[in-house]
Amino acid sequence: MLEEKILADYKQAMKNRDRLRSSVLSFLRSSLKNLAIDKRKDMLSDEEVISVIKKQIKQREDSIEQFKRGGRTDLSEKETKEKEILESYLPEQLGEEKIRAIVDEIVVSLGGTASMVDMGKVMKEVMAKVGASSDGKIVSSIVKDRLQKK
Repeated sequence: MLEEKILADYKQAMKNRDRLRSSVLSFLRSSLKNLAIDKRKDMLSDEEVISVIKKQIKQREDSIEQFKRGGRTDLSEKETKEKEILESYLPEQLGEEKIRAIVDEIVVSLGGTASMVDMGKVMKEVMAKVGASSDGKIVSSIVKDRLQKK
């Protein structure tokens, strides 16, 4: 399970005195624990862990953007390193070509006449199929592009 791997990596980072990694994993473990308490579970599923990781990556991306605008490259670089640590726990991301193939397949399964009106339907099916192995923004832009060509 992913949660156990994070705990093991946290312990190893503490032993190695890797402050950045241990700090990031400590914060992640805290978020996971809070979610587990909210859901009244002992252990979270990998999907739930991945959703927490993606949420933290999004927070880091927002911070990086803010720090760059404010001219704080030192903090921007720190946040980038933290983001990379978090990304290492995500499953392998699908390439754009693979996502395009899945979108085309779903559009064809809907009768091949899908338009922007069907964006929600197509997105729902694509995200169900690709799951955590792709970024929602990328999928959304590919679906939009595909549906606007019609």
